[in-house]
Amino acid sequence: MKSIATQSLELEQRKTGLLSQPKAVWAIAFACVISFMGLGLVDPILPAIAKQLHATKSQVSLLFTSYNLVTGIAMLITGVISSRIGIKKTLLTGIFLIIIFSALGGFSNTIAQIVGLRGGWGLGNALFIATALSAIVGLSTSGTAKAIILYEAALGLGISVGPLLGGELGSISWRGPFFGVAGLMLVAFIFIIFMLPSIPKPAKTSSLADPFKALSYPALLTLGITAFLYNFGFFTLMAYSPYVMELDEHGLGYVFFGWGILLAFTSVFVAPKLQKRFSVVKSICTVLTLFTVVLVIMGVGAYNHSPQTVIVCVIIAGIFLGINNTLITTAVMQAAPVERSVASAAYSFVRFLGGAVSPWLAGKLSEWYHAETPFYFGALMVFLGVVTLLVRRRHLTHVDKAEGH
Repeated sequence: MKSIATQSLELEQRKTGLLSQPKAVWAIAFACVISFMGLGLVDPILPAIAKQLHATKSQVSLLFTSYNLVTGIAMLITGVISSRIGIKKTLLTGIFLIIIFSALGGFSNTIAQIVGLRGGWGLGNALFIATALSAIVGLSTSGTAKAIILYEAALGLGISVGPLLGGELGSISWRGPFFGVAGLMLVAFIFIIFMLPSIPKPAKTSSLADPFKALSYPALLTLGITAFLYNFGFFTLMAYSPYVMELDEHGLGYVFFGWGILLAFTSVFVAPKLQKRFSVVKSICTVLTLFTVVLVIMGVGAYNHSPQTVIVCVIIAGIFLGINNTLITTAVMQAAPVERSVASAAYSFVRFLGGAVSPWLAGKLSEWYHAETPFYFGALMVFLGVVTLLVRRRHLTHVDKAEGH
């Protein structure tokens, strides 16, 4: 039985709208938009980096591999750090590291230098995004689901606008987006300093063992494995598709802008409706199956040397990725009886390992076999994610019950 206080709090949260948030939540959300703009800024310049630095696709893809690998591993320590120095200092530390390493990346002259610096960028990214998500959920007055929608909206807005700016800066020089990220994150740094009030440290500090203990809960492990497999498709789209679209920096910026707009729209307006009407497992399986189909069509487009097919599919994929992001993040927050920051760190650790392997492998598959091979392999891995979720769906029944299914 829930206490009267708990029931009253839940009722109040249901009444509070998505836009009725404390100043602290808006401060973090704004910083998230700028942070995710930084992610999208780099995408349009991948072919330019390969050409100007005389690198192969698999070598350039190591920019994603080092970034995601360090991000995933660093997720294990985000709770340890934030529980000891506090949320605000952790966010500022993460942003500061992104500023430094992205600026240094702009001064680099070799792929090896950029790959190494992207690893440092990933450390800052881990400290920022894990803390930002748990902080928004924890500080929100509208409940977990709406808080996550706000977070995903910030993600979608940042990712959609970032490529446009990246395309403009990248048309001047491939170094431009790196300096652009540093500048944007400096704005976020100042914003957090003045807009985010001091947040009390948690009464209990986290340990390095907490994320591993969290993964002992079958529901959280299931979602982590699903995301690990789904990331093979996601980063094939992000890191490899620019090479087969045959567009310049401006063109790639517009394509990923369209992708990001659909991602943001569906994460905010479509995902909640599916969440209310259908079970989480059924909804995630449906959108990932559709994403699988899109990847297969992209493979066919690459095989037939039809960049137009790949372009359309990249944009359409934003629909399914936006829905999936919101649904699976909401499920993670409810999957295990642990602190939200610990659940996020454990899940992200597993998820980003997939993001570390997949960009490099996509580039290698295209070099070893054919231009379409990475898309087919990505589709296979996403489909295996669907199978994993269906086979282990019994572990997620409590998540569906929490959503009223």
